[in-house]
Amino acid sequence: MTTIGELNRRATFLRPIKDRDADGKVIQSYIPVFEAWANVRWLRGGESVMQSRLASRSPAIVTIRAHVAAREVTSEWRVQIEGRAFEIKEDPRESDDRAFLELLVERIA
Repeated sequence: MTTIGELNRRATFLRPIKDRDADGKVIQSYIPVFEAWANVRWLRGGESVMQSRLASRSPAIVTIRAHVAAREVTSEWRVQIEGRAFEIKEDPRESDDRAFLELLVERIA
């Protein structure tokens, strides 16, 4: 179980937006929406985890406090922690006490 003291990294959450470039092509970019203190727990073991690590994707669980803005996060968003960008692989899950949200993420190479 995570405690407040373990949230020791600053994470920026980025929402996808679709726009058009000068040629009229649809492009997707990401805009920062909010920042939150987070805990990053790198996953180890398991065959799929080992495959991801060999491909330099580094799967992890990011834990943040649950609040209104955090509950809007979906698997389409990205998170940036200490200059590293991560794709959120599934919608956030609440902790048993509903105080935290846990996100499965994978580093973008």
